[in-house]
Amino acid sequence: MQELIDRLKAKGLTEQQAYDAVEVIKTFAAEKFPIFAGAINKLFDKYSPKEDDDFMP
Repeated sequence: MQELIDRLKAKGLTEQQAYDAVEVIKTFAAEKFPIFAGAINKLFDKYSPKEDDDFMP
């Protein structure tokens, strides 16, 4: 997922905009392919940043 975020940022998006764009893509794909929604969500969740990845509480 970080590679996708980096590519979006290279196109001029801020980091937050890139994460928002990925969330839109995830939601869109899950809605268009409901039979794969669980797999799509697992895939994106697996590679998304975790709350405990933040070094500041």
